[in-house]
Amino acid sequence: MASRQIYKLIFMNQGQVFEIYARSVSQGSLFGFIEVEELVFGEKTSVLVDPAEEKLKSEFAGVKRNYIPMHAVIRIDEVEKQGASKISSVDADNVTSFPMPVYTPGTTGGGDS
Repeated sequence: MASRQIYKLIFMNQGQVFEIYARSVSQGSLFGFIEVEELVFGEKTSVLVDPAEEKLKSEFAGVKRNYIPMHAVIRIDEVEKQGASKISSVDADNVTSFPMPVYTPGTTGGGDS
């Protein structure tokens, strides 16, 4: 029996770097957004509790689907096994944001408008 895919998604949100794990990541139906479903958190059978992961669990409690702005995504990896989800502060040495705006209005077709 093949195991299901799992993705590690790293993105910026309100000046912090979020690292989460999910079963489904796609372009989604909203233009400019990454659709993330089925978030995966650590086992509750563990004796030790990670406060950072518990904060993420409570933040995403009851959320069926996330839409993350494409320009906020730093990296998406398909991984073999899940790690610990976490929130980190932004360190100017290890994160560089994309120039803005990412999406600029343009014309479609080859003619003048």
